[in-house]
Amino acid sequence: MKLKMEIIMEIRRLIDTDVREFYNCLKIIDSETNFMMFEPDERVWNEEKLVKILKDENNLFLGAVEDDKIVGFLSAERGAFRRIKHTAYIVIGIQKDYHNRKIGTKLFQMLGDWAVKNKIIRLELTVECENVSAIKLYEKMGFSIEGTKKKTMYVNGKYVDEYMMSKIF
Repeated sequence: MKLKMEIIMEIRRLIDTDVREFYNCLKIIDSETNFMMFEPDERVWNEEKLVKILKDENNLFLGAVEDDKIVGFLSAERGAFRRIKHTAYIVIGIQKDYHNRKIGTKLFQMLGDWAVKNKIIRLELTVECENVSAIKLYEKMGFSIEGTKKKTMYVNGKYVDEYMMSKIF
């Protein structure tokens, strides 16, 4: 007899007690991909700073949580000044073992609900031009390429370009 178990993936807002698990998730993602900003040894543990970030009501930090382990995240940092308060800058990362499970789609759906509720009409992000799977997800979620930022990152001995993408509500 085979027993098939399904583990439930919870998508929820991260809170201050998630800080250690969130940091662990970030470190894993940093070590698995070259598409994130940090190299594996660059991220520094600062509990106080991370707690402050997670508690900031102007921003959104979502986590994909499976069996009490954060395996992916989406952050939205709202514009800090009146002229850009209607915008938010997005960062998303999902651990490799959890790719192709619709986690990114679910994170973006919750982001959309938050944006509408908070009167944010412009979401923006950058993505390396070679990150085809991420670009497909962003386009599926309504983002469009606005332009190319030349040589914005230095990865594995070469400069890489990024697309600036946005979604307007």
